[in-house]
Amino acid sequence: MLPPRIPFSEDFFFRQLFDSESSTYTYLLADLTTHEAIIIDPVLEQAKRDAQLIKDLGFTLKYAVNTHMHADHITGSGWLKQLLPGCKSVISEASGAKADIKIHEGDKVEFGRHAIESLATPGHTNGCMTYVIPEQGCVFTGDTLLIRGCGRTDFQEGNSKSLYENVHSKIFSLPENYRIYPAHDYKGQLESSVFEEKRYNPRLTKSLEEFTKIMDNLNLPYPKKIDKSLPANKECGVYDIPKEE
Repeated sequence: MLPPRIPFSEDFFFRQLFDSESSTYTYLLADLTTHEAIIIDPVLEQAKRDAQLIKDLGFTLKYAVNTHMHADHITGSGWLKQLLPGCKSVISEASGAKADIKIHEGDKVEFGRHAIESLATPGHTNGCMTYVIPEQGCVFTGDTLLIRGCGRTDFQEGNSKSLYENVHSKIFSLPENYRIYPAHDYKGQLESSVFEEKRYNPRLTKSLEEFTKIMDNLNLPYPKKIDKSLPANKECGVYDIPKEE
């Protein structure tokens, strides 16, 4: 039976946003007492939308955080830093990308009295991080763990064994009622849970050997935007900000 979810605390703000071109989820989180906010996995083309929302809600954007160096879209971190001065960019040291703050497993990114806790979950890329908020019972898995799927492992330092072991040891070991919020979904699903993915993920419920065989035979097309996205994201997206008319 599906375990009861942990309700969000009254002083915690959560908003899930979507970019239709890349099917990317962006998450705006805030402390409703101090109005400090962070944004996870912003997309360049949606930076103005996100900045306006943050202003409308009276928040101060403290950090623009990425789960990893994306290949399918350019991060909005660089533009958000211009639109909302004072905001700092955050990414893992292992990603190889530029950012104001480079984090490692165990580091916390604080906003008001709240914080996301960092778990290193490489496999899709070397620099993949998963962010956990125990009090709110939620986990932001980036491309490492998707709803009934996972990130590809056939480029950008991908490693199927590493992804499998990190999901099982670091994400599937979390309480089963934790909500899972991924960086993408291509079928219109908004969230999952540790309980569901441990039982119903068609790839990660297999043995390591079977999982590796599945990942080796996906034959996925080359990501459309990878040749633009990776160089831009290595520089925090600052060179691809659209010029104002």
